Amino acid sequence: MGKIVKKNVVTRKHGYLYYVDGSGNVCEAKMSRGGKKKKAVKKKAVKKKVAKKTTKKKTTKRKKR
Repeated sequence: MGKIVKKNVVTRKHGYLYYVDGSGNVCEAKMSRGGKKKKAVKKKAVKKKVAKKTTKKKTTKRKKR
């Protein structure tokens, strides 16, 4: 975990991540999960296609006499 050097130096924005880079500068990056919520998308109903059944010829066994 990092140390808090000084408080209230940067005004923070909602949806952004703040970090100190290797040079000691404070950087901000947009968070992928932050910000506004996405609207729900309705899915369209898809009809399933019925596969054609293949018929096999029935073979009958002959009785032995």
